[in-house]
Amino acid sequence: MINRRSAMLAAGALFALTLARPVQAQTQPVVIKMGALKLIHSIAPHFYDRFTPAGYKVEVIPFESPTEGKNAVVTKSVDFGMFGIAAATLGAAAGEPLVIVASACNRGMGVIAQKASPIATIKDLKGKKVAIWPGSTQEVFILERLRMEGMSIKDITPIRVSFSEMHLALARGDIDAYVGAEPAPGVSISSGVGKLVEYPYSTAMGSLNMVFGAHPETLASKPDLARVILKIHKDASEWAMKNRDAMSDMAVQKLGQKKEAIVVSVPNVELTWRMDATMLQQAKTYAQYMLELKQIKRLPDFDSFFNTKFSDELAAAKS
Repeated sequence: MINRRSAMLAAGALFALTLARPVQAQTQPVVIKMGALKLIHSIAPHFYDRFTPAGYKVEVIPFESPTEGKNAVVTKSVDFGMFGIAAATLGAAAGEPLVIVASACNRGMGVIAQKASPIATIKDLKGKKVAIWPGSTQEVFILERLRMEGMSIKDITPIRVSFSEMHLALARGDIDAYVGAEPAPGVSISSGVGKLVEYPYSTAMGSLNMVFGAHPETLASKPDLARVILKIHKDASEWAMKNRDAMSDMAVQKLGQKKEAIVVSVPNVELTWRMDATMLQQAKTYAQYMLELKQIKRLPDFDSFFNTKFSDELAAAKS
């Protein structure tokens, strides 16, 4: 009787184990939807898979413009996203549900003119057709640079052109210059179509460009998910900055640009993650400029717009 009972218990345990194995094998990873722009300074998410822990999968969703990327976060079409500080500030100032939890990229901008043109400085843009993407970080930077030179938008002819079309517009002669985002400046310079007028980092905004945002409900309901993706973002950004060749190769693969153009672009890109005091001050200065330029009607509520908690935790764990 004892042997028979033991045999029955063993068989039952084996049967239960057999049933459990298929269930375990079918367990799906937690998918994190991450929005990224089709620009080299939004290349970090393409390295996320190197640092994604078991049980998670990051799906990178590309967007053409900063506004599209920001809107995807606001509508929760993605869980997290990176986009320009301009798009983020415009949204927050309008009361949209958006929280910045990390930095994403500094630099990555360039004022480019036709190679054969006499344009050599910002002042030389007077009376010229200049491509600018409305609502972009680059727009605020060029408006401030014009002001610093005693000029305004009225002194140039602004032409609405998307970042991905700026180089082609310059090559066709549709415009005299553009205020673009990498890799376009690198493409124009390396191809001989354009020349660098300046990297517009001499304002009080420094070189702040892109930020990492989330919907407040996502942070409230999934704080652990935010910690996971921010750790991935930090590790990927730091690794890419130390491995510039890999960063170039990834940009060639994902952006479809020639290697010689990307090589020019990479030194003008700084992938970041930390929300430190400098970054916060530059972001507030940026918002103040937007207010003065009447691009926003009021300043964002910085206490709700910025959440340094996750960045501070990562910095503390790193030290």
